[in-house]
Amino acid sequence: MTDSPQQERIIGERRLRREDPGLLSGENRFSDDLVVPGALHLVLVRSPHAHAKILHVDANAARSMPGVVAILTGQDLQSEWAAPMPCAWPVTPDMKNPAHYPLATEYVHYAGECVVAVVARSQIEAVDAAGAVIVEYEELTPVLDLEDAVTDASLAHEELDSNASFVWSLDPNPEAVEAAFREAAVTVSERYVQQRLIPAAMEPRAMVVVPSPMGGDYTVYSATQIPHVLRVMLALTTGIPETKLRVVAPSVGGGFGSKLDVYAEELLCLVLARRLRQPVRFTEERGEGTMATIHGRGQVQYMELAANADGKVTAVRVKLLADMGAYLQLVTPGVPLLGAFLYHGVYDIGAYSFTCTGLFTNKTPTDAYRGAGRPEATYAIERAMDTLARKLAMDPAEIRRRNFIAAEKFPYESVAGLVFDSGSYQENLAKALDRAGYAELRAEQQRRRAAGDPRRLGIGVSCYVEMCGLAPSRVLASLNYGAGGWEAATVRILPTSKVQVVTGTAPHGQGHETSWSMIVADKLGISPDDVEVLHSDTAIAPHGMDTYGSRSLSVGGTAIYLATERVIEKALKIAAHQMEVAEEDLEYVGASFRVKGSPDQQLPLAAIAFEAFTAHNLPDGVEPNLEASISWDPPNFTFPNGTHIAVVEVDEETGRVQLERYIAVDDCGNQINPMIVEGQVHGGITQGVAQALYEEALYDASGQLLNASLADYLVPSAAELPSFELGSTVTPSPTNPLGVKGVGEAGTIGSAPAVINAVVDALADLGVTDCPMPATPERVYSLIQQATAAR
Repeated sequence: MTDSPQQERIIGERRLRREDPGLLSGENRFSDDLVVPGALHLVLVRSPHAHAKILHVDANAARSMPGVVAILTGQDLQSEWAAPMPCAWPVTPDMKNPAHYPLATEYVHYAGECVVAVVARSQIEAVDAAGAVIVEYEELTPVLDLEDAVTDASLAHEELDSNASFVWSLDPNPEAVEAAFREAAVTVSERYVQQRLIPAAMEPRAMVVVPSPMGGDYTVYSATQIPHVLRVMLALTTGIPETKLRVVAPSVGGGFGSKLDVYAEELLCLVLARRLRQPVRFTEERGEGTMATIHGRGQVQYMELAANADGKVTAVRVKLLADMGAYLQLVTPGVPLLGAFLYHGVYDIGAYSFTCTGLFTNKTPTDAYRGAGRPEATYAIERAMDTLARKLAMDPAEIRRRNFIAAEKFPYESVAGLVFDSGSYQENLAKALDRAGYAELRAEQQRRRAAGDPRRLGIGVSCYVEMCGLAPSRVLASLNYGAGGWEAATVRILPTSKVQVVTGTAPHGQGHETSWSMIVADKLGISPDDVEVLHSDTAIAPHGMDTYGSRSLSVGGTAIYLATERVIEKALKIAAHQMEVAEEDLEYVGASFRVKGSPDQQLPLAAIAFEAFTAHNLPDGVEPNLEASISWDPPNFTFPNGTHIAVVEVDEETGRVQLERYIAVDDCGNQINPMIVEGQVHGGITQGVAQALYEEALYDASGQLLNASLADYLVPSAAELPSFELGSTVTPSPTNPLGVKGVGEAGTIGSAPAVINAVVDALADLGVTDCPMPATPERVYSLIQQATAAR
């Protein structure tokens, strides 16, 4: 039985998101909106020092203040923990992972670390009491710079003998790499810095834990991306049986990886609710979130290319210093590994070497942030390719054409060991160049230079590939990842013919309800309005691996598709039995089974659903109800790719960089809803542009975060950005029946190198060869002055 070509297609339509009316009207409820009678409020006393020994805690005055229920130190709560806070990715057998508890006990290792828990009957009373707690410290020397950290001159953790958490290498053929560099006509050797970034989701982290009146059950409401993973980790850390925990993620206002974690505050709310037998809630202030929520990026990259005289790259060698921060959070050490296989980018390279050293510093822990390792890898290779082009006096687009993996080579086994599923990089680049009017832009650039125009034009090109849909589980096992890459789904057709979909993915702005309803409606031949999507509650969706890494559609969406197929297969058996025909004589068209060649003989799906419910006349061996569940473990990653072009204007007299145009042509495979795809690309580009031009977490010499508020940490608005010019190519992925790849991180991966390449391109004739991120006016102006003086 196959779908009839006459059936109207829903996949590929531009449909408004069904999630938006509730968000725009204020009907949706976020964690902090939940009214929980009798809930106590948790406020934390945090360390003001980056590295110090705790000498004494004086909470006597605070305990007598109005509304205070409890004030607890790390020592007070030590018996509550079955294990330290979790790190689910031990990347090497000898990885150092100092024990991290929700409240510090003897030492603090970053400014913002939790030291004392204050619980009161109101938020204001808890804040007042926290201010009355006195903690005495002995300050210690902090480790802040990665290149200092690697020397071990000072230690971030006094109990360790080194700042190195691990050294991880991917070096399949060292002799080939050495030979390629020895024989190269030209080499590139560059140092790039991936500055720390502070996630700034619209909704700060918030949670409330409600104990049941009896039975020892707990409901945890949290603004999290990972309700299923969180439930497992809460159980392992607190010793509460997983069967006693229900985790619900209400509406979640953005995450970008910052809510892909298990935080001290979640664990504290749970053990305090257990200890006090009352609901306990916590909502972070924006300022404390900049210190206590994870940071992103934080790397120093040493990037080398070897090439022949024609510009063909023969080898790539990478050495990475990666900032773990003070502790290993849930997937901290694995983040650089997600890029480790992609520092050769979209290019057909013969030899490859990658080594990463993960280092502890006395800063906020890092973890996954939109793209997680893939933006870092793309930045390094795409910046280096521009350097190679300048060395060979070659156009940046041409150097890329000469090195692309050819379309006929897909599926392509890379030198790093991945199998890229599909792509047409040449077509993608050509479409982007054409849309940009590349030749005309280059002509305008020359005209301005000849005229001495201080408004310098720069054109930056960036080509990327990423690996998405983290899977299969056996591959993740080979990387020591502590979970699988599968996803679960259930599709059921109710007796009234409405459809209920249960998904293990947990959206936080991606539009899953819209897309999942479209997939099911397209397959069943019904209206998406008749499909209800349930998610983000472990009592309703007991199985799932949640949402991150652009995995939701290629893994979760495929699980939905396959479960729908199974429902149709079961419905076919019932239809054939009731119509007294062979299954192969039926076709499924327009939500009905009909006899081939006799369209008047048909049985609607709605009637079959009711028959399955009554179970009065089912075939032998067929169970009642029209429902199917599946756990889908993909055979491979998916590999979205694209070409991004940034056009900037650099004011030579002030150093100001203005992004004039931005062109993006992405291949995310088949598109379920192009409107959602475009929205994801818009958001991704904005975050990459932000890294290139605006954002950076700045610390002083004592380890204090200098820009802990949004008054100082620059997050761009629509006013700083042009209208993005988007296009696409489509090479369906052969790894899943939908042919989809993923798009949530694409814009972030391609945009930062495109913008910085454009800035350097604008100033290249002055002798500028690099511009660190972010390209602030002060930094760009200094580069111009230095280059002018050198000339």
